[in-house]
Formats: sequence, C-alpha cells, structure tokens
Amino acid sequence: MNRHVIIGRLGAGDRLRVPRTTDETATRLELLNDNFELEHGIGRALADLGREGVYPSEIGIDLMVLATHVHAADTRIARAIDSQDGWTREIRLVVPVRDPRLWATAGPIFERLLGFLTGDRWTLGFRSRPRRFADLAGTPQTSLLPPRFDHLALFSGGLDSLIGAIDTLASGKTPLFISHAGEGATSEAQTMLQTALANAYPGRGFARLRLWMAFAQGLVASSGGEDTTRGRSFLFFALGVMAGTGLGREFTLQCPENGLIAINVPLDPIRLGALSTRTTHPFYIARWNQAMAALGITGRIENPYWDKTKGEMVADCQNPALLREVAPTSLSCSSPTKGRWQGLGVQHCGYCLPCLIRRGSLAAGFAPAPDPTVYTLDDLTARPLNTRESEGVQIRSFQLAIDRLRRRPSLAQLLIHKPGPLADESPARQTALADVYRRGMEEVGQILNGVRTRPL
Repeated sequence: MNRHVIIGRLGAGDRLRVPRTTDETATRLELLNDNFELEHGIGRALADLGREGVYPSEIGIDLMVLATHVHAADTRIARAIDSQDGWTREIRLVVPVRDPRLWATAGPIFERLLGFLTGDRWTLGFRSRPRRFADLAGTPQTSLLPPRFDHLALFSGGLDSLIGAIDTLASGKTPLFISHAGEGATSEAQTMLQTALANAYPGRGFARLRLWMAFAQGLVASSGGEDTTRGRSFLFFALGVMAGTGLGREFTLQCPENGLIAINVPLDPIRLGALSTRTTHPFYIARWNQAMAALGITGRIENPYWDKTKGEMVADCQNPALLREVAPTSLSCSSPTKGRWQGLGVQHCGYCLPCLIRRGSLAAGFAPAPDPTVYTLDDLTARPLNTRESEGVQIRSFQLAIDRLRRRPSLAQLLIHKPGPLADESPARQTALADVYRRGMEEVGQILNGVRTRPL
C-alpha cells in the first residue's frame, strides 16, 4: 500500500512548502498553463460561461479546483497497486483556495461524501492561493440583464438526462445543461442529443456547458492509471455548482436519475462495495447540500425523479414523440465500445446492469411499441446464457434478486438501507424509496421472463 498526497500549485512561483510524512508519495498538480490561465478545462469552461453572461464566484472556482484534485487522484492512483485491500486508497489533497478558514469548515463534509462515493480514505487540506492569484474570477462584464437561464441540470447523454431535458424544454424553461465529456462515445451521444433538442425546440436559447478533463498517465509517480472512476460524479456536480454560482440568484442543480439507480441496492453481497456506484444516492446528495450551505453557496442539488422508475419516466415524458425518435441516440451501456472485437461500432451490449434497466424501462414505457435500441445481445431468450461469462452474470443476479423480492416484498424496506444511510430521508420518503425499488426491479423482471441462465 502507498499513501499519496496531491499538492495543487498555481504557477512556477508557487513554492509554499507542504509538510508530508515519510510514507507519502507527493505529486505536484499544476493548475495554470504558461499564460497563467486555469488548466484542465476550467479556464475554457469559465470562458464559455462568460460568453453566456454567467460569471462564477471565487468559491465556485475553488470548488472546481478541488474537483480537479479529486479527479486527478481518482483516475491516476491505481487501486491494484496503491490500495491496502485491492480497493481502498489513502489520499490526501492540499488545495489552494481563496479563504482556507471557510473551506476548513466544509472540509470534513467533503471528506465524508468522497469516502462514501469512492470507498477511499480522503484527507483534505486547504491553503491560501498565492497573493497574485487571490482573484481568479476576474471582473464580470456589466450588463443590465441577468443571465437568461432559469434552469440548471446535468446532461450526461443517458436516457434519464434526456428525459429530464425534454421535460424541462417542454415546460417552457430555458436551461443551462452541464456535461462532462468523458470518453468519445459519451461525448458524441451528448452532442447528437443536443442537436436533436435544438431542432425540436428552435429559438429557445438553451445552452450546454461542456468540460473535458483528463490527466497524463505519468502524473502520479510509480502508479498506473485507474479506470473505475468512482469519483467522476464529484467533478460533474462541482461543474454544475460552479456554473450555478454565476447565475446571480439562488439556484437548483437538477440531476435526473430514476429511483432504482439512485438508491442502487446491490443485487448480491459481492456488489456492496467496489461494484456498487453511489453517484446519485440520497445520502451523497444530502452531503453536497450540507457542504454548499457551509460554504455559503445559495443553491442546492435535487433529483426530481427520485420516486419514479425509469419506465415511469419514459411513460410520463412530456414529449413522447420526440423521446421515441431520439431515445436510440442516448447512451446507457456501461461499456458501449466493448463490441469492437466483434467488428461492431458503439452500441448497447444489452446485458450489463444499465442496459437491463434500460430494456425494462423502454419495454414498459413504450408499450405496445417496441424498444428501438440496437443491442448486441438482441434476444435474451434465444439460447441459455452462460453465468460464467459476462452476458449471463448480471442477468442471473437480477433473476435471483427479483425472485427474492417477489417471495418477500417486505424485504424492500430493509434492502434500501444497504447502499448507504438514509437518515436524511423522512419515514414517508423511505417508504417511497422502498416502493420505487420494488417497482423498478419488477420492470426488469418482466423482460427476464423466459430467459434461461446457467453455467455452461
């Protein structure tokens, strides 16, 4: 096991000595380019927002700087090499901010939410920016009119975020969508969906903020890259909150996600840790709102679809004709390029966990019309599926979990607590979460009727 410390630096002249222990590997994270502009996509994002009349606050920029440290550590410190148990890493970040005393109050909250999100042990330290970079936001251009956006939402390119975007535009709002580009297939899906929405709602003036952030393989010495990216949603949320601080008023950042995935009950015991993501879990969102309040940010994060299954989101979409037209472009698959070895392009595999939930939702929400998505494994009932191979593992896990829930529906009230604490949720909301979990699992169960799985 190796302990790591990532130390952010604002320019070559930023030489403040940061004490470290003898067993820590230190990595210098340069935050400025040669023109003294913020690196790693932040400067470009600020410029793009400025062209829209949106000027984030210093605290908003500090939040993105913190997210840059988190993303660098999460994607460049290898779990296999540097963890103590094959998963858990010990990571310390030293982040230059404008007001370290203010950030010190929020630091423990961020440590807790990051630990919950990634399963690692995080320690956050904050120090003052060099004096010449005390103001990074700059002076906003004067305008008599506030930014035109009256809605702020994450836009990932998945089916849920597509439905959220359609519902927003259908309600007459002017949204600013927030995207993290990620790998090529995801970025392409986002761009194609944005074009389709612009064509469907011409002259509406909505926009999309897009960030691309990646780090060189050799950033962290003696460690390889890491592809689990459990901390990616921290970057996504931070980008949205930074934009929100530039709207000049109280804001709500919406993260559209169906209730089944948001609560994300593990299908079996082995999925409880490393394989169970928590990107929109209620506990995670509650900690974000707590941290924002500690920083004095007048905004909050909400999931407007927390009590709906994915199929119910499809069925209730405010523009069903548009959704049927563009749904095939949305990307839900956990690994949409894994068919390349078969000579296939980007498409849904049809058997990973997100694909199965998608299949269940479109079968339920579009009925009696068929699901228009192209799947590599098109017919789940054509032959027995091998549980020793990836195509059968997820399906068998779903079958076992669904069968258990059908036999004992009351288990839902207990199972929803497995992924994380729900102390922030009222008893009524906990009951609703258990109900959406049951309904969501049953949606998947309907498409698995007649599907045969066994070790082959």
